[in-house]
Amino acid sequence: MSIISHITLGTNDKARSARFYDAVLGAIGFARLPKPAEKPLAYERDGRMPTIYIYSPADGRPATWGNGTHVAFIADTRQQVHEFHERALANAGADEGAPGPRPHYGPNYYAAYVRDPDGNKLQAVCYADEA
Repeated sequence: MSIISHITLGTNDKARSARFYDAVLGAIGFARLPKPAEKPLAYERDGRMPTIYIYSPADGRPATWGNGTHVAFIADTRQQVHEFHERALANAGADEGAPGPRPHYGPNYYAAYVRDPDGNKLQAVCYADEA
C-alpha cells in the first residue's frame, strides 16, 4: 500500500493537460480514471494510489509551478523513461533533462526530467539494472 494518497498539480487549460498527461503518464502505465467533465483529471496505475489529480485552482487565480519542486514517477524500464520524455516533448512539454544515467543519485538511477505545459516539473525514474 502506498503511503501517499494523491498528488495534485495545477492547470490553466484542462483540455491541453488531458492530452499531455494521457500521453506522458500512459508511457509509464497510468490510465485516466473515468470522471464527469466537470471533475478534475485523475490518473492511477494498476488501480492503486497515489492518484494524480490535475486541477484548476479553486481560488480562481492562475495555476503556477513550485520552484524547486517536482513529482518523480517510477518507470519499470529505461525504455519507459525514454517514452515518457518523448511523449512530453511531443505534447507541448519542455525538456529539463534528457533520459540517461544519474550516477550521482545511485548506480542504477536512470531518469528524465520534463515540464508540463503549465510549468510543473515531472520526472520518470527507473531503478532497474538494465545496463
